[in-house]
Parts: sequence; C-alpha cells; structure tokens
Amino acid sequence: MRLTMNRLNRATLARQLLLRREPMTAAEGVRRVVALQAQEAASPYLALWNRLAGFDPAGLDAAFAGQEVVKSTLMRITLHAVHAGDYPAFHNAMAPSLRGARLGDRRYTGEGLSVADADALLPHLLEYAAAPRTKPEIEELIRERLGEHRPRMWWALRTFAPLHHVPTGGPWSFGARGAFTATRLPRLAAEERQQSVRHLVHRYLEAFGPASVADIAQFTLLTRPVIRAATTGFERFEGPDATVLYDVPGGDLPEEDTPAPPRLLPMWDSVLLAYSDRSRVIPPDLRRLVTRQNGDVLPTLLVDGRVAGVWRPAEGGIEATAFVPLRERDWSGLAAEAEDLVRFLAGRDPGVYRRYAHWWAKLPQGETRLLAA
Repeated sequence: MRLTMNRLNRATLARQLLLRREPMTAAEGVRRVVALQAQEAASPYLALWNRLAGFDPAGLDAAFAGQEVVKSTLMRITLHAVHAGDYPAFHNAMAPSLRGARLGDRRYTGEGLSVADADALLPHLLEYAAAPRTKPEIEELIRERLGEHRPRMWWALRTFAPLHHVPTGGPWSFGARGAFTATRLPRLAAEERQQSVRHLVHRYLEAFGPASVADIAQFTLLTRPVIRAATTGFERFEGPDATVLYDVPGGDLPEEDTPAPPRLLPMWDSVLLAYSDRSRVIPPDLRRLVTRQNGDVLPTLLVDGRVAGVWRPAEGGIEATAFVPLRERDWSGLAAEAEDLVRFLAGRDPGVYRRYAHWWAKLPQGETRLLAA
C-alpha cells in the first residue's frame, strides 16, 4: 500500500496523542510517545500539556521523583525523558554510539585520555553514584582516581554511563544545579544488544511509524545497517516517493482528512525531530526558520497538523507569529490553546524559554498576534 504524506501526518499525530488529548497519567503518556527531548527542563511538561487531558504538572514531578520516568542521555546523544521500563533497552541499544561519540572525540583524546581509562573508572563511578551525587562531587572522584583534574573524563562518562538525572526542584523538576544517580545494567553480548536495538525500533514505530530506515536513523543516530537488521518482520508500506516504510502490525493509520486541532508545541518537540523527511510535519520552506543553525528548535504553532509559525510568552499572553496565511477560525483555535497555556504556565514559569528570545530578531516578518491577552 502506498501512503500519502497527509496520511503519514495523521498517523504521526494519532500516535503522538496530538489528534486529541487523552486521559492518562504522566508516566503512561511518556510511555505512549516513547521519548520527550529534555535538555530544556520545561519541554517534557509542555509536551504532555499538549497531549494529555487535564494534565497536572505535579504528576510528572511525581513520576520523575519516583523514577517512573527517567531523564538521561540517549537518542541523538541528547537528554530525553523516557519511561523507566524502556530505559534499560534504550540505553543498551544506544551505548556503542554514546561511547563512540565521546571516547573517539579529539576533545577527549587530546587530554591524553584513552578508552581504557574510561572503562577503568566506570565501575568506581557507578558504585559512587549509587546515591545521588553532584557534578563537583563526581569530578572530585575522577580527580582522585586519575591524580589530576581531567574535565573531559566527566564530559565523556556523563554521556555514556547509565546515569539518571536526579530531580532537584524548581518549576520543572530539574534546576541548574544537577545531580546524578547510577543504574546498573548487565553487560550484553552482541546478540543481546541487537535485541535491545529491535526493542528501540519497535517502540519508535509504535510512536512514529510508518517510517523509513533513514527516519529511524535520524531519531536515534544508530547506523543504517544496525537498523536494517532490526526491521525484519515488520509490516511494509510505500511512502509518497516509493520509499520503503516499516510499521508495527495494526499501527494506527487514520484517514488523511481526519481533523487535526491546533497546538502550541514546545521547543524540541519530538514530532519535529523524529524523521529524516521532516516535511511530514514541517513545510520545507519553514524548516530553517524553526530549526536554527545551532540546533535550537523553536516553540511552534501546529495548524491542521503542520508547523505554521512560532510562539513565545509575552506580557499578558502568548505572542504567535504565523509564516503562512491562517484563517480566522485557525487563529481562534490557537487563542483558545493560548488561554489554557497561560493558565498552565502561571503556576510554574510564565516566561518560559525567555533565554531564546534573541532568535525572534532573526526571523522574517509574519502575521503576529497577541493571544490570550
């Protein structure tokens, strides 16, 4: 079966809980959407606000505190919030890539550090971090073990070691003063690691399929041969350009004319980053506007299932800028979302993402409205 781009768009929205807000706990919401990019602490909260009916941010606070949801470096060598049940397989699948990204980097080797040095330190770190430890405490452990301060050792270990970020309070659970705790994962043989890769691919397709090998590689940064080996047995479709797409049996495939409500997506929302062909959600002429050269992905307006502009908090409401013409009913839908978002942010951080405001001076003109004023 050949699938149109509109049908793929609706499949993504359905699986990412963006066709309707669903009544479920924060932990279940994270499990359903697989992973929420979390280098900006507010983003997982805003992602779930867009997806869950009656979402209370205290539910995600509790899920982080109880380790039902964990924050760790995983796919794309980036911080993600994932369900604790998925974490072991996700980390095992990603471990070779995470190690290679740091231990082969000249910033690491340039300090005279080797793979053997990191492997020798790792068990000491895991034992020490069985209880929560701050960055200065871990750096002191490394200094004692190596006999001198080597900052790139912690830079490497914090990326590939099985470490969770520990909630430290603040409006979004994780403040500037970070703490870490270790989880012990078994050493795996090559065939066992492949099982973890298959688990990751299966979970990705549940949340983002149908998708190509290139799409899965974009989401994970695993190599295409590794991914291809994990796609046997899945259903196959044709994309709009005849690309082979894989999917889980019975994956949700709504009709392409299924209504899609407006949404105010957070920075780095997963639907904007999960595909090699991002035209599924982002019109090609808008991609460079919302994804900046340094990798910042701005908070976006989603209208009829596709990015239409950007938003930011403003005095008295939410400022929305559309780069494509919108109908008055689209603006009305965005205004209703903005009113709810203002209420949501009021108890946490009304000026969320303020440190990214400099990007707005570099954006082209569009139709700008102050919503929920």
